[in-house]
Amino acid sequence: MEGRPAPPPAGARAVADALDVGQDHRASAAPVRRKGHLAMPPLSARDLALPPNLMSLARLPLAALFPFVAAHPGPALAVLCCAGITDVLDGWLARRSGQVTRMGAIVDPIADKVFALTVVGTLLHGGALPLWGIPALLAREILELPLALWIALSRRFRGARLSTASANIPGKLATTVQFAAVLAAIALPAALRPMLAAAAGAGAAAGISYWVRQLRRAPAAANTPPEAGA
Repeated sequence: MEGRPAPPPAGARAVADALDVGQDHRASAAPVRRKGHLAMPPLSARDLALPPNLMSLARLPLAALFPFVAAHPGPALAVLCCAGITDVLDGWLARRSGQVTRMGAIVDPIADKVFALTVVGTLLHGGALPLWGIPALLAREILELPLALWIALSRRFRGARLSTASANIPGKLATTVQFAAVLAAIALPAALRPMLAAAAGAGAAAGISYWVRQLRRAPAAANTPPEAGA
């Protein structure tokens, strides 16, 4: 259709949808709705300057700072709390201002994963986290990875629009328990083992819920026409 911008790569759209990327605050306020699906603005580097995306990007310097303060419980907890605050604020700002972008749907989870991996690697290197704590803390991410690859590579999902989704409760619970386990590793070692076990269980439940949800969406995605022809 004349004047309509070309859609972003199907792989980026599909991966964002599969992993619930930004769906608790980004996709829920998408500006255009067509036949039950959301048509978000095209990918644009200028969207990086929007307040919600700047808030997400703030987790990257916090990730770089964490290894330098990890040995000191007070500063380490402050960095963790700041990262948690930015994760809440970027969603609040996106809902409040209606600044829902594909760039935000990509930047937010990348910043999350970079911060999480930095924290886990730092704690492991410093001896605060046992080796078995890695899969325990990253259970959700481990289960998500094959799902992301399947969605990105499967022809069934190519060209499918982003679909609406409510906040994923198991995912939020997994994030909360992961955060508590990291706090235990830094400030309360006696509680680390039970918290890691809880993180593993919550992460596995979240990962399974993502798989179940996406498998339910698969037939609809296969029948959804590409945005360019909408």
